[in-house]
Amino acid sequence: MSDEREYRIEKLEALRAAGIDPYPTRSARDHTAAEARARFDELQDTTITLAGRLMQLREMGKAAFAHIEDGSGRIQIYIKRDVVGDEAFALLKKLDLSDIVEATGTLFTTRTGEKTLNVERYRLLAKSLAPLPAKGAEGALKLSDDETRYRRRYLDLIANRETELPIFVARGRILAAMRAFLNARGFLEVETPILQPLYGGATARPFVTHHNTLDRDLYLRIAIELYLKRLIVGGIERVYEIGRNFRNEGIDRNHNPEFTMMELYQAYADYEEMMRLVEELYAYIAEQTLGTRQFTYLGVELDLTPPWRRVSLREAIAEHTGIDYVQYPTRDELAAAMRAKGYDVDPKLGRGRLIDDLQGLVVKGENASIKGPVFLYDYPVDLLPLAKRKPGAPDLVEAFQAYAGGLELGKAFTELNDPLDQRARFEDQARQRAGGDDEAQALDEDFIEALEVGMPPTGGFGGGIDRLTMLLTNQSSIREVILFPTLREQRQE
Repeated sequence: MSDEREYRIEKLEALRAAGIDPYPTRSARDHTAAEARARFDELQDTTITLAGRLMQLREMGKAAFAHIEDGSGRIQIYIKRDVVGDEAFALLKKLDLSDIVEATGTLFTTRTGEKTLNVERYRLLAKSLAPLPAKGAEGALKLSDDETRYRRRYLDLIANRETELPIFVARGRILAAMRAFLNARGFLEVETPILQPLYGGATARPFVTHHNTLDRDLYLRIAIELYLKRLIVGGIERVYEIGRNFRNEGIDRNHNPEFTMMELYQAYADYEEMMRLVEELYAYIAEQTLGTRQFTYLGVELDLTPPWRRVSLREAIAEHTGIDYVQYPTRDELAAAMRAKGYDVDPKLGRGRLIDDLQGLVVKGENASIKGPVFLYDYPVDLLPLAKRKPGAPDLVEAFQAYAGGLELGKAFTELNDPLDQRARFEDQARQRAGGDDEAQALDEDFIEALEVGMPPTGGFGGGIDRLTMLLTNQSSIREVILFPTLREQRQE
């Protein structure tokens, strides 16, 4: 036990011995700090009650100034001994920074012009046993490193309120704007299983768990796709879900094993209609979140106003890497061409995944050749096994991926609705799995059975909420936009 914590526990016990409950059940707060400041003139002659975390306390003989902070911000309070009484004033000695207090009184303006609550009475709402982070050179609270910030986000939000809270407020606005846009266009929001008997809808390794009563293994979903398509088969023509996906993969600045996706499907639409929908959706979200479609992401000026640039995948890769993958129809030929250009080649990956690696050189990361916003369209069939073949080009599928600022924002298809073709592609994925690609997709008999009932021509799109939040809040790491990112186990000192 640290000396500071021990000291605070002694204060806690002294409060209880004096008959003071350090954790009362209820608060009488009737205004937030922001409301008190905003409605100052209206409330000046009214007794109000504020509450918040004690952030500063300055005793000056028979009076004290303090700052308390609630979810809306800070406000100053003024406590005079002859107003609150000797016993209540002495209680200040039992308080520590980070304690949560409630104060009742009237508003006034100090000689320095600060709006302040003149306290008539106050009480402790929650005794803090752990100190706040130490103050930095400029007097602000500081956390030692990013690892501590992510692991103890509650301290991060207290210490770095002005920079951290706006990120998560923006994330909430992004989700609200997304729902408003889709709901207005007749899409129905649904929920589908997270625990699934078979994972699918993406190329990724799953997390496996076990259900004791059923005595069977289940998987945390890696994508929302296949269940939403079952709903299209069932006659829900416009459907979407915003939910968590889980992929047992590496962690870097763009990836977290647990992340949030939005997937939507629209019957009687194709990937060109999805392009129009996506660029309108993202422009709307930017406008609702930032008040503008033009903004800067990591020093790059972006404008999400439609129409976005459209470039075929083949053209983009050939222009920026010098490799025309169509000229290398086998996996080994493409691998040799990549090595000749000095690119690393993973021996376990098939031809489609190697093309995906080339794509990353063009549009992903700080060194991306195309900053966007851009749609790369028309992908090799072996790269996207759930997309429909392009008429007149059987080696291609009607698919696109959306990029901006080096971030992949999502992908869309004209969805494959031929059950026989789908089965053949699943079987090809199974062969790739047997060859060592443990992220290749599994054969889902139940999904094929649903397709055999008949799915209308359909367009679909899946977009990452975390990366969209990174883009609109100018953050370089996904950990900055997830409240509690996945971290390595903390080492015990």
